[in-house]
Amino acid sequence: MALTALEPQEIAVALEDLVDWRRHPRALATAYEAGSVPAALELVAAIGVVAEETGHHPDVDWRYRHVFVRTTTRAAGNHVTERDTALAARISALAGERGIPAVPAAARSYEIGVDADDPAALAHSWAAALGYQVGPEEDEVTDPFGRGPTVWFQRTDSPSTSRLHLDVHVADELQGEVVAAVGASGGRTLDPSHAPSFVVVADPDGNRFCICTVH
Repeated sequence: MALTALEPQEIAVALEDLVDWRRHPRALATAYEAGSVPAALELVAAIGVVAEETGHHPDVDWRYRHVFVRTTTRAAGNHVTERDTALAARISALAGERGIPAVPAAARSYEIGVDADDPAALAHSWAAALGYQVGPEEDEVTDPFGRGPTVWFQRTDSPSTSRLHLDVHVADELQGEVVAAVGASGGRTLDPSHAPSFVVVADPDGNRFCICTVH
């Protein structure tokens, strides 16, 4: 099966059939909610068997009755390929056979953005502190085990007073709900002009979040 990264439109077409899944940064992701802990563990085990059969291993995170799954092709530079869409279909079938429903909106992913005068200088310091790897462009660091959030560094001549912000990646249909929830909690919307790619919001003290979808 080809290891060529799929184009965004190709991923969008694939997701028409992969109704359990959503596109996340450099990956496909979903979550399943089992009726019991044993059922969740049975699904985890079944995913492991399929991963071994196909030689393609997703990230699987078991949390009580929830199973979070993320698949990307590391051999293709952490991009979505046909291997990921095929594996996603197999995993959906496993869950369906067991009567375990998907809750894709529960699968959120996070990145930390940092305003920087010199991204490379910051990247190496953060990598040393976190035990991360520096990316090829020296403007981001990633957890080699895929557990922690990516940290990326944004060159800016006029950084915000708060030089850190969180990118929160949500399912497309959830963006408006999350933005509204921030407002209802006492926060505010700072810049909606880039929607649906991202909406910049802030908490009552002005700390920023970008509520993102993959567009």
